[in-house]
Amino acid sequence: MRERLFPRAFQTVSAARDFACETLVAWGAAERRDDVVLCVSELATNALRYGVPRGRSYRVRLLNFDCCVRVEVHDSGPGRSRIIGRPPGTGLRIVEAVSDRWGVLPRSPGKVVWAEFHSDGRRPRR
Repeated sequence: MRERLFPRAFQTVSAARDFACETLVAWGAAERRDDVVLCVSELATNALRYGVPRGRSYRVRLLNFDCCVRVEVHDSGPGRSRIIGRPPGTGLRIVEAVSDRWGVLPRSPGKVVWAEFHSDGRRPRR
């Protein structure tokens, strides 16, 4: 597992993407790098837009399991990430389209939005 805390600033999204790339290369798990990096970007942006109160930060955590790589973005804001219509953005639709599985878990405070990426091409049931 590797994780990093990022301050509440949209400029940190590129640093979160770089962190994900570096982690996947270090693990030798770069098969789905583009999908993972895209989802890190979308989830970090969503956390900044909707889930990180002023003065707080967000955490990006990557886990390397035998079956998959899991991305988690932790924020301390209220609410629950979900897909509701199209506007104002399509970030979670992108996550749903390119990941094998994704979801939201409550935490205190806030929530964790996660996505999994299987390297063997098997797509588990949603």
